[in-house]
Amino acid sequence: VQLQASGGGLVQTGGSLRLSCTSSEDTLDYHFIAWFRQAPGKEREGVSCISSNSDGYTAYSNSVKGRFTISQDKSRNMVYLQMDGLKPEDTAVYYCAADANIEVITTTPRYWGQGTQVTVSS
Repeated sequence: VQLQASGGGLVQTGGSLRLSCTSSEDTLDYHFIAWFRQAPGKEREGVSCISSNSDGYTAYSNSVKGRFTISQDKSRNMVYLQMDGLKPEDTAVYYCAADANIEVITTTPRYWGQGTQVTVSS
């Protein structure tokens, strides 16, 4: 399984960004995908995850609920994180991760992509 996150950048408070996670073929058919972030000096935080099942179950951390939206396009092997209403505290390196086990997808997923930096200026 190979993952690559992209789409980060510098944005002002209240702005939007869409992160993309490119996965290797068929990854989304068998794995759950999650987005994590890590700010300097802080612990890694799970942000959102999406199910590989047809129900498309999604979950969000309380810190981003109502502002971020996760989605997937299995035909393109892509998972997206639409981030609206960005705040300075959203500044972090964002990573996408994958695991076939829903029990660990939000804690210790097996596969990780390289991160993408998101910086929100005040």
